[in-house]
Parts: sequence; structure tokens; C-alpha cells
Amino acid sequence: MRAANDTAADSGKGHRERLRARLLAGGGDGFHDYELLEYLLGLAIPRRDTKPLAKQLLAEFGSLAALLAASPAAMSRIDGLGEGAIAAIKFVEATVLRSLRTAALDRPVLSGWQALTDYLHAAMAHRMTEEFRVIFLNSRNIMVSDEAMGEGTVNAAPVYPREIVKRALELGASSVILVHNHPSGDAQPSRDDIVMTKAVIEAGRHLGLSVHDHVIIGRGGHVSMKAQGLI
Repeated sequence: MRAANDTAADSGKGHRERLRARLLAGGGDGFHDYELLEYLLGLAIPRRDTKPLAKQLLAEFGSLAALLAASPAAMSRIDGLGEGAIAAIKFVEATVLRSLRTAALDRPVLSGWQALTDYLHAAMAHRMTEEFRVIFLNSRNIMVSDEAMGEGTVNAAPVYPREIVKRALELGASSVILVHNHPSGDAQPSRDDIVMTKAVIEAGRHLGLSVHDHVIIGRGGHVSMKAQGLI
């Protein structure tokens, strides 16, 4: 039995070495999602064939992006996925978000709109509950802070316009971009979204705080309320 296990481990090691060679020689474009995940899992679970687990995870969560965004608690329900493998997946997510956030926000935000929406989509599109974020900008449209200011259920997150304005004053921000996700996947703004946005605009009007936009993130894309003429 031990010899059989050693043989299986050697076979798995050889397979991972071939995956590594392919990646280093040609980049990641030629890989299936399960192969990228399989190799990552193999680093955390070195003496196991991780291809079945990789395929199981993608089937369970629906996509690689959704898996990266899943909570540790949700992932821990998958048999055979231990703390080390879960941490490896979340480290990848943190690295991706850090890279996208830097590309999006270390320059005037309004001149790098695509980079901003790429970051927001990666951070929020696959969340199972609604989150409301505010990007605070200075007078040169450089980000001062990017903060979650409300988390809620699958269809609502509490938002308090006065708290947004108060935080902007604390940070010395002159404008904001409001952002929230729709876990349903449909990014079209609701009537409540429009009413809340107008409340924030009104709360900031007399204090010189402007609202550049309210962006709604869905799994298939995003909607700018400014582009739709709603603000």
C-alpha cells in the first residue's frame, strides 16, 4: 500500500511539474480554469491528486471568480478542502484585488474608469450579499479612501447619507463615487437605489461634496447611473 501511495505521489508530482513548465513557457492563456486551480491546490496539498477537487470546486461555486470571492466558511463545507488550501485561494484573491486596486486608484480615477470598474467587478460582483462602498476623492480626483459603509442581506444594505457626508468631511474629500452590488446579478438600478442616491446628493450639496456617480455591479457587468441620466 505504501508503495502504491508513493507511486501516486510521484505521478502527481510529475504532472504538476509539467503544468509548471507549460506555464513558464507559454503563460496562463492555454490553461483551463480547473488546471490553474489544480496546480494552486497542489501547492497546499502536495501529496494528493487535486484535479478532482479542482473540478468539484468549480462545479460547486460556478466559476473561478466566484470561488475566489467565496467566504472561507462557504469553502470549508467542501469535503477535503482544509484550512491551508482555503488560505491559498484567499491569498490569490487578495493578490488579484491588490493589483487591480493599485492600477485603478493610484491615478486620477475619472481618467481610468475601465481600470476602476475592473477592480470593482472583481471585488464585488460575486458577493452573495449586498455591500455598499464609497470611493472618496480629493479635488484632483485622486482616491483618498475606498471604504465599505454598509453590508446587508441578498437584496439590501443599510446606507446613511449623513454618515457618508460625515466621513467625507473627516477625510477632507471633495467628491465621492458610490458603489454597490446586486447579488441577483442584474445591475439595473432599482427605485430605492435612485432615491438613496438623490438623498446622498442632497446631504452633500450644502457642504460642497459632489457625487460623481453611483455604479451598480452585477455578475455580467455594471451600470453607471450617471451614464443613464439618473443623476
